Amino acid sequence: MKSHSIFACLPGPHCLTSTSSADQSQLRAAGLEPQDTSPPHPPAVEVFLADVVKSKPFTTDPVNLQGGLVLLKGRVHSTDILGFGSTDLVPGKYEGGLKLWECAIDLVNILQGEIKDGRLSFRGKRVLELGCGHGLPGIYACLKGASLVHFQDFNVEVLRSLTIPNVNANLEMARSRQSYGSDSGQPPTKAKQLSPDVHFYAGDWEDMSNFLSVVWSEPDEQAVEDMGKGDLLEGDSLQENLIQDTSGKHDNSKPSKKFIKKHTRKLSGSRACEKGTDDAGILEGGYDIILMSETVYSMSSLPRLLALIKKCLRPPYGVIYLAGKKHYFGVGGGTRPFKNMVEEDGCMGAHLVAEFADGSSNVREIWKFFYR
Repeated sequence: MKSHSIFACLPGPHCLTSTSSADQSQLRAAGLEPQDTSPPHPPAVEVFLADVVKSKPFTTDPVNLQGGLVLLKGRVHSTDILGFGSTDLVPGKYEGGLKLWECAIDLVNILQGEIKDGRLSFRGKRVLELGCGHGLPGIYACLKGASLVHFQDFNVEVLRSLTIPNVNANLEMARSRQSYGSDSGQPPTKAKQLSPDVHFYAGDWEDMSNFLSVVWSEPDEQAVEDMGKGDLLEGDSLQENLIQDTSGKHDNSKPSKKFIKKHTRKLSGSRACEKGTDDAGILEGGYDIILMSETVYSMSSLPRLLALIKKCLRPPYGVIYLAGKKHYFGVGGGTRPFKNMVEEDGCMGAHLVAEFADGSSNVREIWKFFYR
């Protein structure tokens, strides 16, 4: 979750503005890909609850959202956590995760509307929030019944000092309200208990597939052909044999595009509105819903982001919600460049859910991506 507000003043060879969007277009026209000039990134790791910074009390402020929803955000400062002054970005060291960006609030508000209109359900779903920072979209997924939520941010320090304690604070507040709000005065039933399986991961997107839950397949060609001939809705047992979970395994195998196309021929579109169940998910690995806000600011990082998404999104009904600025001027990134990259790849379709424009500030958008 980042901003372009200080990009122009980042000096040195690693400046994100060193390759303009015009230069990038010229490179692509010549058959060359623009080089990623960002500095080496830290290794990817899982961050555990025991790693939370406990040197001082964690304080929060309320965030008032649409429909009377109130979530909490942590009150933290980059000087205390990272040792340098207030800034939005330090390439290779800090990606802006300590700040609550407006697109994260936009995303939560839109998710509420999607649920209200019957287009989305988190209940029983596996959810991933990329570039989480405060983690409000992922927290909202927890509150709406997601069975598993994974939070990812570039910085270990952001997860230890902000994300994990903020997730805990919001869940504790929700559980307290759940207990006091019971008409019978009895504890909530197991079906209504707020107990999502949450995990936290830090690192660059290029390395995340070794830690996140991913989907991959290397199916037998004849099995794929047979599956393409029949009604795929009735082929669950076969599909179970063709999909494996690499969560926690160091395996960089990629999904077979041919398999995905066969698999989705008769099942195109999203079923994000349907309730998930333990056995309804044909796939053991991957995520039903991926949430992102302010993750597409840097043009050089978009290929790594798309590659990770393709490994993690469960076919055929997985869905992605992306909140971001239409264009991040000076660095070439934005929701539109990312959408164009997705469409050029050909694996997924895109739908504009909402646009926020006041005529003076940068246009913000919410996009939904889904398998074709």
